[in-house]
Amino acid sequence: MPAHQTAFRLLPALLLGALAWAAAQGNAYPDYYPSKPGTHWTYSNGETQVVGPAVTYRGVRVVPVSHQFGGKTFTQDLLEYRPDGSVWLRGVNAGGRLGWYAAPLNVYPPAPLTPGQRWSSGKGTLKSVSAVTGIAAINGAGRKYNAFSIRTETNAGGQISAQTTYFVPGLGVVRYETADGVKIDLER
Repeated sequence: MPAHQTAFRLLPALLLGALAWAAAQGNAYPDYYPSKPGTHWTYSNGETQVVGPAVTYRGVRVVPVSHQFGGKTFTQDLLEYRPDGSVWLRGVNAGGRLGWYAAPLNVYPPAPLTPGQRWSSGKGTLKSVSAVTGIAAINGAGRKYNAFSIRTETNAGGQISAQTTYFVPGLGVVRYETADGVKIDLER
């Protein structure tokens, strides 16, 4: 058999192997970004965040994360966990009204995070730019953590907001810090 025919017959096998490898990369860190229904975090400002079961909005499977105060949900982030391991904010449900983003915002890139890593997303009047600025020692919930410090600037209709989150793989955000220096720590 001529070499070009052998190569042609091997192409499907090589393509399938490459696709399987690419899919496995997204699953290499399956619990890096927490998404298990029932997972919850309570912060020093009284907010509790609760991960709900996956649902489908507009043909996209999303995981709702409710933001609650006193047991009442005020907003719900709709997060898409993609096969490559990245996490995208597809929209927000506030007061029973769904705000669906034409271009989703990339909350986290595929794992693992590394200091110096940068990513951006969105378009038009809604954009975000994030960077892992380093690793910080954080005390919270009676424990000490080495957390990735992630600075995110969001531009929504010309209004720019900045926030730093401190993320621990497999656990989640252990601290939020606003641009004016307010720190909100994980309590449990």
